[in-house]
Amino acid sequence: MQQPFMAYENDTDGFTTGNLHIQNGTDTIRVEGTLEITKDRQGLEAALKLKRAVDAAIDALKRNRNLPDSIRD
Repeated sequence: MQQPFMAYENDTDGFTTGNLHIQNGTDTIRVEGTLEITKDRQGLEAALKLKRAVDAAIDALKRNRNLPDSIRD
């Protein structure tokens, strides 16, 4: 069983699927590269990995009741 992606929990976790790399951070999650989602089992697994990361980020953001308008100046 694979570890769940714990969005915004640390600056060290990350994973790669295809040529797409998702790097965790405490303030930012960085998504770089490309991902082909092919119409096969490999495509399904790639899409599900991406979805789990995005869902984890959305859930973490929704739980934070004190989100600033922006962290950028």
